[in-house]
Amino acid sequence: MAMGRRKARQEQLWVATDALARGGGHAFYERVNAIFEEHRFDAFAEEECSHFYKSEVMGRPSLPPGVYFRMLMVGYFEGIDSERGIAWRCDDSLSLRHFLGYGLTQKTPDHSTVSRTRRLVDVETHGRVFTWVLKLLAERGLIDGKTIGVDGTTLEANAAMRSIVRRDTGEGYQDFLTRLAQASGIETPNREDLAKFDRDRAKKGSNEEWEHPDDPDAKITKMKDGRTHLAHKAEHAVDFETGAVLAVTLAAANEGDTTSIKETLIAAAEQVEAVIKHPAAAGKVSDKWLSEVVTDKGYHSNAMLTDLAELGVRTYISEPNRGRRNWIGKDKEREAVYANRRRIRGNRGKRLLRRRGMMVERPFAHCYETGGMRRLHLRGRENILKRLLIHVGGFNLSLVLRQSFGKGTPRGLQDLATLHLNAIYALIRLLVVPSDAFASGRSL
Repeated sequence: MAMGRRKARQEQLWVATDALARGGGHAFYERVNAIFEEHRFDAFAEEECSHFYKSEVMGRPSLPPGVYFRMLMVGYFEGIDSERGIAWRCDDSLSLRHFLGYGLTQKTPDHSTVSRTRRLVDVETHGRVFTWVLKLLAERGLIDGKTIGVDGTTLEANAAMRSIVRRDTGEGYQDFLTRLAQASGIETPNREDLAKFDRDRAKKGSNEEWEHPDDPDAKITKMKDGRTHLAHKAEHAVDFETGAVLAVTLAAANEGDTTSIKETLIAAAEQVEAVIKHPAAAGKVSDKWLSEVVTDKGYHSNAMLTDLAELGVRTYISEPNRGRRNWIGKDKEREAVYANRRRIRGNRGKRLLRRRGMMVERPFAHCYETGGMRRLHLRGRENILKRLLIHVGGFNLSLVLRQSFGKGTPRGLQDLATLHLNAIYALIRLLVVPSDAFASGRSL
């Protein structure tokens, strides 16, 4: 028998569109579109973005706002970190074409169109889309708002350490190091000499002295795995009852926790205040919203505890071991610290601190590990925050889908289908096994 060989396929010149194969659409994305249609998301997005599209001059077709925000949410659902990757995936997938509303003969938006739209639409509009998703959660009873957990994580910037320059002279790190080595007596230092010389220097990665020329907002910091990188800090305010992210902010990676938490709590208060004004959310958010804050010991400071106590906010903040304290002339600070200490040592405080890891760290894993945003592909804090707001909005939307659909991501739905098939297969095996197998105790 002769071996068959793969032959080059000659495509027809003309193909009728009704002869093309059509996918039935992905059940997950059809459910997302059903929610968007029920709550008129496209009309909302177009109204919010209408003032960005006032030009009457004919030119390149614009990207519809509803499609743009959907594509950024695809980044979360599919775990894609870059806009280029999102654009490629949407062009390649029949299900995502259907989700975006594009036919087989239509070209989906490329990454440059997505990037241009992101630059066109301001960060406040992205924030209002984030609020729209929160209102949807409130309608479903997925926002309580009483107890808030706050924590931050570092995101690796799209900037290399080897490209940093001096703030004062603009000199590169290698040139700067060579000049120092020559000044110390090494006339022609090689790479090994420079490495040894650099190893003995102290405070060589100071953000006050160095910056990246293309992303000045990125700061030198030590990541959780011990490596030193240029990075940004994303901070979440999470509802302790439901796991919904009520606010996301972006700060400098070297900014202290006790400083960045102020902006995050203000953003959370603004978001909850906007949600409770929504008619469908009436009575579904706690009357004592934002009355308790749970964080780790990095946020513990006299000033922070005093400020929150004056606002009537009960704190459950882990206290670092600072030894014996001097409270002379610091009565308010002492009362705030001691009150927080009593609360974290009580049964409720211990329960909240145990839950903190699950309720606050889990959104980080979903958004930045499986969601694919741990390594950034954008530069500039405002650009990154725009992407983060919609990315985390996709995470919040997954809570609605998990409540009504059982799974919050397409991959989770696929795993659920596999689990059901395995259960059916196991049931069939039980039905076809002869009854004497059970009597004899033989293994199935």
